[in-house]
Formats: sequence, structure tokens, C-alpha cells
Amino acid sequence: MELKILPGNIANMIAAGEVVQRPASVVKELMENALDAGARQVDVVITDAGRTLVQVIDDGCGMSPDDAVLCFERHATSKIATAEDLQHILTYGFRGEALASIAAVAEVTLRTRRKEDEVGAEVEFAASEHLATREVQAPSGSNFMVRNLFYNVPARRKFLKSDTVEFKHILEEFTRVALTRPEVGFSLSHNGKDVHVLRPAKSLKFRVQDLLGKNVVGELVDIKAETSIASISGFVGRPETSKKTLGNQFLFVNGRFFRSPYLHKAVMKAYENLIPEGTTPSYFIFIETSPGDIDVNISPTKTEVKFAEDTLVFQTLFAAIKEALGYGAIAADLDFDNPEARKMPVIGTRFEEYTPSVIPSAGVDPNYDPFAGASSPSPSSSGYRQDREPVFPDFSHVDRKEDYGKLFDDRTVSAASVLNVHGKYLLAPSKTGVMLVHVRRARERIFYDRFLKALSREGHATQTALFPVQVQVGAANRTVFDEHADLLSSLGFDIAPFGTDTIVVNGVPEGYSSEPGKVEVMIGDLLLILSENHSALPEMMESSLAAKFAALGAAGGEPVHSPIEARRLYDALMASANPEFTSTGKRILSIIPTEELDKRF
Repeated sequence: MELKILPGNIANMIAAGEVVQRPASVVKELMENALDAGARQVDVVITDAGRTLVQVIDDGCGMSPDDAVLCFERHATSKIATAEDLQHILTYGFRGEALASIAAVAEVTLRTRRKEDEVGAEVEFAASEHLATREVQAPSGSNFMVRNLFYNVPARRKFLKSDTVEFKHILEEFTRVALTRPEVGFSLSHNGKDVHVLRPAKSLKFRVQDLLGKNVVGELVDIKAETSIASISGFVGRPETSKKTLGNQFLFVNGRFFRSPYLHKAVMKAYENLIPEGTTPSYFIFIETSPGDIDVNISPTKTEVKFAEDTLVFQTLFAAIKEALGYGAIAADLDFDNPEARKMPVIGTRFEEYTPSVIPSAGVDPNYDPFAGASSPSPSSSGYRQDREPVFPDFSHVDRKEDYGKLFDDRTVSAASVLNVHGKYLLAPSKTGVMLVHVRRARERIFYDRFLKALSREGHATQTALFPVQVQVGAANRTVFDEHADLLSSLGFDIAPFGTDTIVVNGVPEGYSSEPGKVEVMIGDLLLILSENHSALPEMMESSLAAKFAALGAAGGEPVHSPIEARRLYDALMASANPEFTSTGKRILSIIPTEELDKRF
């Protein structure tokens, strides 16, 4: 077999695969180049999630006409000249591969001008080939226009995800870069619509607020640590705000975003026994160390770094977070400048000392009977709350499944016969004894059957909220809800977009809780379900989604409060495809034989 040297354009296309994986990679590289050029304003313009256009405009130092051409050659860089320079890297780019890789798989136009030049230069590249150079009028700085990404690599273009997914990746890269430089202004638009317009911020916390919202900032406490190896600063989330979804976890070293499972373990270890299993806190951690103590050249995308003293960094980070959670998470809630704040009592086991000395009494009409003329029991025997609507519609007209109907004597199972046990269980007579029904699992079974029908395009009823609930989810997560709008609507969710990073919940599936606090928790869980990869066969995917939505609705349900609710829940369960087990195989009901009852007496 004869060895051959690959042509330059083919070599560049192969190298591009390491650096340019998707449109978000182009955004990252061009934004970082703009900051390396000293830009104070960086504007990103996206069309069709980057497939058609990625444009990055900056007011940095610009380039001469010769450099505007040379920058697209591989290994053309102004950042390093000797091997020793690799030990002192403080810029984002340094290997001269980004622009060459982008030009190998796209059509690129660059307009640039230095402040000292009267006219600028425009150069065009496609498939690593220099097509043209011309003089143009241009503002100082650089304007990169990357069109038709992967036009000459159809296989790579075919594997790009939906526009929603690709734009979410772009948002993530934009956020990472914008967090590193709060003093720089940034903007991002997609298909002509502004997504972010960030003015230079006074501090990192203001930048976090502008990017991710006030609710995120309100969950954070400061961390700070200084050692001879590294200094650590930033913010971590309060334990009670940890979430099941991964998001808002950021590590930076010397202003560069990086991933580190090792340091993530340090964070999670600091939260040990403070957060529920399966949840993750938010964190924005900035590490500053000597450039000679880290290696940022171990990954083509420069998202991995190696510390010379990684164990000490681990220990320092762990200690800093532990201290912040021990003091900051509590102290941040107290205003020590307010004299009244120091007088607040600590209410513990002696709670009765702080209750009112006179408890107001409620007027009661003993003759009032809301069930007059009905066969249902009176409120005194049922504890029925008039202000609550029954959770489930009336399924009494539906025939019970034959196999399970044999367990009951229909003449005896009336509304009065279904008893509510602390809102958690239902008790009903059967031919052989009594039946005990697990309320939450019964709801899960009912929801599963309904959602499975809804996913088969039969639709699902929506329970309109008394007051719409506004939830700030962040620009990236907003795109997830936008992508699954039709699915959510078919399941009975009435969710409308609001601005660029917020949704409004106008209604939830019938049986879900519509209380604002529970709705906000539900949205977080919903995001986790929607973000998972559902790539199985359609039937399996529908079953899996129905099971997850059913568990979500059942977990947020209220206890059963009245006999009417109890009976309707019971009837709905008996009308289900399998009232004995949930979709995940957990038992819903149990028959206690009469013989077993006799043994207790």
C-alpha cells in the first residue's frame, strides 16, 4: 500500500471535525476570538439555528488585509511564538486552528479594519479556498459571516439535530462566554428576534441576573478562598434549591469555561447530606491560578484542563463551598443592619409560647345542610370542604372491568361505602373482605391511561388555573418548551411563552395541582422529562412518556378530602385498564380477607 500526503483541503476538513462539531462550536470560537481582540461589544446573529448563518461582529482591534487572509491558514496565530509561550497562555485561542477549521466546512466572509487604517478589507473563503480579497468601507473591528455550515460535508450536516436543539447549544456557548466577561456588552439574535441584549454589567452577579433571571440570583450564596495554589470565587446554590435537572453548573479557570467531573465531585461532596439524592445544585465557580500550573491544550475544543495540583484544588473548592453553605446560606437571609431583625424569636419546640392568647372563633350554623335532599352524608360526618372542586370527573357511568368487578358487591359500594383514610388510602367493601386502595398510585394509574390515550391523539382535558402562574425557566429551557408545545397541549398543559426566558402556565391536566408553588416544582420536573432522549420505537416512547407524566401528576396531587372525591377516584380506578397495578408494576390495591379481620378480635 502506497503512502500519500493528504491534500490540504481534505486535511483541513478532517481537522475541522475536532473543532467544529456543530453551529455552537462556531459561535464559541468566534466569540472567544473577539474577546482576544480586545472587543468591548460582541454581537451574535443566528439564522436557522446556525445552519444558514452564524455572524459575529466585534469592535476589537481588527486586522490588516494581509492578516485577514493569513488568519484562515492552519496554525496561523499571534498568541505564541516559542514552546515556552505554551506555559503562559491567558488567551482563549492560541493554536490557529479555529478559523481554518471553519473555512474548511463553510462559506466564510470576513470584513475587518484596524483603527489606524482608512479602509478595511473583505476576504472570502469556501472549502479552505481563498476566493477573493477586496477593499471595503467597514467600522473598526471584525465581522465574520459563516454561511451554509457543512455544505460540503453532507454526512455531518445530516447528523445535526432539530433547530431547537442546535439553538439550545448555541445559547449554552453564548452564556458561558458572556459569564466570563461581565464588563463586555453582548447581544444574541435568532431569525431576526433578540434573545439577549446584555449591557456591560457592574459585577458578575448582575451578569448572572441578566442571563438567567432574578430567581437564579436569589438562590445563590458567595464563595471565596485564597491559597498559594489558586484563588476561588463565585456563587453556589442554596441546598433547598437543588434540582433534578442539570443546568447552571459552570466551572471557569483563568476566565475559560471547562468541564471537570473530578471538581464536580468536590462540589457534590460539599453538599453531602444537604440535598436529596438525584438532585444537583447550581454553581458558578471561578478559579484563578498561574498559567504554568494548568494545561489547557489537552482537548481540541479546549474544554478540558489539567491542574498540576489537582488534589489541592479539589480540597480548596470543597472547603470553600462547605464554609459558604454553613454560614452564607443562613446569614444571607438576615438583615443585620435592621435592629428589628435581631429581635426575631427562634421558634422551636416551645411553639405554643408564640401563639395568640385569644384564638378567634368561627361562626357555625348548626342547621345548615349543603347536602339536604341528597343521599350523601352530611358535612359533619364527611369533613367535606365546600371550596374544593372534586379532583376527578364522574366515572360512575363507566362499566367496571369484568375481572375486577367480581371482587365487589355493587349494591353495597355507594359513596358512603368508600371511606377516606387520612387522605392517603381508600377503604371499600368487597365480597371476601375489605379493599385498601393506595391513593397516589391509583392516581398514577388513572393518569397513565389518560395520557396514553392523549398521546394516541385522543386528547386530554385541561384544568384551567384560577390564576396563571409565571415561571422563569431561562432562554435555553424556553426552547425546550417551544419544541414540545404540541405534545404538552395534547396532554392537557396550557403553557404559553412570555418574553425570551419565561413561560406562563394557564392550565394543567385535569387532576394535577394548580397551586403556584407546586406548579413551579412541576415545571422543573417537566423539563427533566422533556430533556431526556426519547429515541425508542413510537409505542415504547408513548408508554414511557405516559408513565413519567403520570408519576409527575400523582406526586403533586392533594390528599383526598371528601367522600365525593373518594368515590370518584375509586370509580375512575375501577374503569382503568388494570386497577391492580401501576404502569411500573407497583401494587395499587390490596384485599384484606374477612378471616384476617376476624383474627384481630
